[in-house]
Amino acid sequence: MRDFRSICLTAGLGLAVLGGWNANAQAAPLGEGAAPIKIAINEWTGQNVTAHVAGHLLEKLGYHVQYVTAGSFPQWIGMEDGSLDMTPELWTNNLGDIYPKLLAEKKVEPIGDLGLNARDGWAYTSATLAVCPGLPDWKALLKPECAAALATAETLPNGRLVDYPADWDTASAKEIEDFKVPFTAVPAGSEGALVAELQSALAAKQPLLLRFWAPHWLLAQTKELNWVDMPPCNPKDGGRCILPSPVIKVVRAGFGEKWPAAYALMKQYQLAADDQQKMMFEIDQNHKPIDDVVGQWLEANSAKWSGWVEDAKK
Repeated sequence: MRDFRSICLTAGLGLAVLGGWNANAQAAPLGEGAAPIKIAINEWTGQNVTAHVAGHLLEKLGYHVQYVTAGSFPQWIGMEDGSLDMTPELWTNNLGDIYPKLLAEKKVEPIGDLGLNARDGWAYTSATLAVCPGLPDWKALLKPECAAALATAETLPNGRLVDYPADWDTASAKEIEDFKVPFTAVPAGSEGALVAELQSALAAKQPLLLRFWAPHWLLAQTKELNWVDMPPCNPKDGGRCILPSPVIKVVRAGFGEKWPAAYALMKQYQLAADDQQKMMFEIDQNHKPIDDVVGQWLEANSAKWSGWVEDAKK
């Protein structure tokens, strides 16, 4: 599972990360086709899906691929020393200290947005609308009757917001303070406990306010989870407000020179949140092997990726 906790990016980093590219540029040859392309495998299922889809596409071009287990932060050591060549899903709200340094030194290269349309923020069950009319506008949470309906013995007189586990270093408590929302952020004991409480509330059609993220396999199962529209961020409080988190692809410096066709393919590579969530559900809940799930998705969705492969072959 990813560790995406603090929320905002600097504008400069966002611009550096999301720079444009020419999809119609002439694609290049394979390059060092015998050398394996080493793809980072991080801690959460969604990233594993992204990595394996990328790997299967590269194999269709004729490349050899190796999947290398590497933590979200330790992976940058591998990108620097050459034991890793690509991390295909980087959440830009959880960069750590090493990535910005490598980016400034031009030892890594961001090659575009993955297209996940990621979310990280406050969410609520549809049943919450009955006690907090006015949602998704965040101002609905300011009403005393809303807070009272979501209060517990632990939070009275405030309402309860079920937060990420404490070790995820969430920003919810700071956001509550900044926006003067009459709620208390209560950390879940674990990711499993957070998901279990949400599942229970959905099944019982009970009101619940919590912090959540997308993509997530649970969202492939239900349409009953909704997102709070938070107030605009104050630039002076950039780290204390909820903003969309771009999810990007990053390669090691020299990747394009070593594997030109792979570079062309990976720049075009996109994976929608809905597709990733469905594959995550099959892996995490139906316990299917990841290669089987990815293979089935590729077979059923050739219209989405065949053009990238063909362009990279030219």
